[in-house]
Amino acid sequence: MWEIMHFEFMQNALMAGLLVGITCGIIGTLVVVNRLVFLSGGIAHAAYGGIGVALISGLPYIAGTLGVSLAAAFVMAVATLKAKHRADTIIGVIWAVGMASGIILIDLTPGYNVDLMSYLFGSILTVPRADLWQMLAICVSVLVIVIYYYYDFLAMSYDDEFARLRNVPVKWLYFLLLGMIALSVVMIIRVVGLILVIALLTIPPYIAEKYTRSLHMMMVVSIVLSCLFIAIGLGFSYLFNLTSGATIILVAALGFIISPIVEGLMPKRHPG
Repeated sequence: MWEIMHFEFMQNALMAGLLVGITCGIIGTLVVVNRLVFLSGGIAHAAYGGIGVALISGLPYIAGTLGVSLAAAFVMAVATLKAKHRADTIIGVIWAVGMASGIILIDLTPGYNVDLMSYLFGSILTVPRADLWQMLAICVSVLVIVIYYYYDFLAMSYDDEFARLRNVPVKWLYFLLLGMIALSVVMIIRVVGLILVIALLTIPPYIAEKYTRSLHMMMVVSIVLSCLFIAIGLGFSYLFNLTSGATIILVAALGFIISPIVEGLMPKRHPG
C-alpha cells in the first residue's frame, strides 16, 4: 500500500486532498450552521459555466471557474438579501443556467476532447503541481479571513439580529462568506466533482456538530474528518480501481451512517 506514495501523482493527490480537507472543514462548518447548503449547491452548479468559459477561451481552469463562481455568489447574495421570498427560485435559475451554459460552451469549444466525467465526479489523481500552489493560496486566504473575522462570523451564525445590534457588519460578512464558498467550490470540484461538492462540504460538519460545543472545535473536527475521508477514499479508489471522487463521498457517507450509531452508544451528558 505504501509503495503508491512513491508516485508523484499520488503525492499531489494527497496534498490536494489535505488542502481541500482544511478548506472544507472551515467553510463547510459555516455553510451548515448558517443553513446555506442549497445556496452552496447553486454556486457549485453555476461553476460549470465557468468550466465552459475556461475551455472555450483557453483560460486556466481555476481562473475561468473562479470568475463565474464569484459572479454567481454575488448575484445569489443580492437575491437572498433583497428578495428573500423568491431567493430559492432565483438560486434555482442560476443553478440551471450555469449548468446549461457550461454544456453549450463546451460543445462549442474547437477540437473539444475534454472528459466531462472529470469535472462532474472529480479528478484528484490528475491534479498537477502547479494547481497545488493555487489551491494552497485559496486555502490560506480562507484560513486567514476566518481567523480574522471569527467572532463576527460566530455572532452572525447563531444570532444575526444580536450581531447587528453589536454593530457587526452582517451584510458584508454574508457577501464575504459566499465569496469564500465560491473559492472553496473551485477547489473541491478538482477532487470530487461539482455533483458531489455539497456532500464533502456538509457531511463532515454535520458529524462534527454532534460531538462539539463550539464553532472552532466544530471546524477542527470537520477538518480532521474531511482529511480522513479523502485519504481513505483515495486509498480504496487506488486499490480497487474505482472513481476517486465517488469513492471519497461513499466513505464520507459511511461515516454519516455510522455517526448516529456511535452517538447512541455514547453515555449521555447530564447538565451540572
